[in-house]
Amino acid sequence: MPGVQAISHEPSPPTTTLGYALFATRWLQAPLYFGLVAAQGVYVYKFFNELWALVLRCVTGQATETYVMLAVLKLVDVVMIANLLIMVIVGGYETFVSRIGLQGHRDQPEWLSHVNSNVLKVKLATAIVGISSVHLLQMFVDVHHTSRHSLLWGTVIHMAFIVSAAILAYMSGPMAAHGERSASQPAAQHECRFEGTVAEKVVVPAQAAPREDEPSAEERVRAAGFPARKLLEDFDSEYPRSFDRETVARLGKLDFVGAGRNVVFVGPPGTGKTHLAVGLGVRACQAGHSVLFASAAQWAARLAGARDAGRLAQELVALDEHPLLIVDEVGYTPFDAETAALFFQLVAHRYERASLIVTSDRPLGRWDEVFGGPSALAMVDRLAHHAELVRIEGESYRLRRATSAWAD
Repeated sequence: MPGVQAISHEPSPPTTTLGYALFATRWLQAPLYFGLVAAQGVYVYKFFNELWALVLRCVTGQATETYVMLAVLKLVDVVMIANLLIMVIVGGYETFVSRIGLQGHRDQPEWLSHVNSNVLKVKLATAIVGISSVHLLQMFVDVHHTSRHSLLWGTVIHMAFIVSAAILAYMSGPMAAHGERSASQPAAQHECRFEGTVAEKVVVPAQAAPREDEPSAEERVRAAGFPARKLLEDFDSEYPRSFDRETVARLGKLDFVGAGRNVVFVGPPGTGKTHLAVGLGVRACQAGHSVLFASAAQWAARLAGARDAGRLAQELVALDEHPLLIVDEVGYTPFDAETAALFFQLVAHRYERASLIVTSDRPLGRWDEVFGGPSALAMVDRLAHHAELVRIEGESYRLRRATSAWAD
């Protein structure tokens, strides 16, 4: 069966067992991160202790302007150090120990979606520069009680932090570029990794190593035939009443394309099905995949034309060059039995070999209302066998905007 690899049940060789054992030692770091959580609690106590002291002195009239400024800077300092701890705890655990599984969570931190060892180091260096800036500012605010020696060395150390952060950021650029080139190996050898939400732009690995004669990502987007350029990042995920953000976030890493799986978006008109389908298509183009988009009626006309010309088989083979096809608006136009048979051949030909994204205004169980003839049930069976079904419920976004504009 294409795309399926045989699973060996032979015992793992000693080297593999040793490798897994070494890999499992990463869990020794977990208590360290819980220790940092305790340190976070200490800083929470310190923050409220400093805040209480500030409030008391202000209420009793003992707080001078300089004291208030220094006290506020201390509070800012504590918060920035706490932020640094959060980045180390969450980002470090996610990078070096285990996935936390926040994909699609509405409270997922923005920086966690694209965190890796390079990004984490740069963000930590930036946080340290910010903390150093607060300390230096405290010295200048209290300059009358700060020696020139302390001011000099405080400034020198702060500049050293800035230079170090700049160098680290510069070095991380080539490293990230090298990582992207390494990730652009064939999908059969590497799995895509994605840690974003629907509203995040994530760089995903390409399907194959780029060649000079291959089209660019922008050329693939133009050739796909999208009605408009839509991005997953621009989708208003708060509007639908019911919407599986986590599933769409998982789809955004494009694992389904490499595995030859399908995606079906089901929902009333105007709820964003086409937006999500195009968004996944654009992201696939950016990852190096060739994509074709058309409405169900357009696909019907294309397949019927190939059949009438006696080249339907050749057309189906030619479509294999596109790992992802998008069929939009299934259900808006009914099809006769002959057209339904054409769609069945398309789905059956790509079954477990290549991916389809389909949008429809009705669930798969009601597709007999759209496709006539006996092939509708068999087509739905193959389409849904390896498919992610995403249901979207809500009122039409376009109608809501039109109504709002009319009311204004």
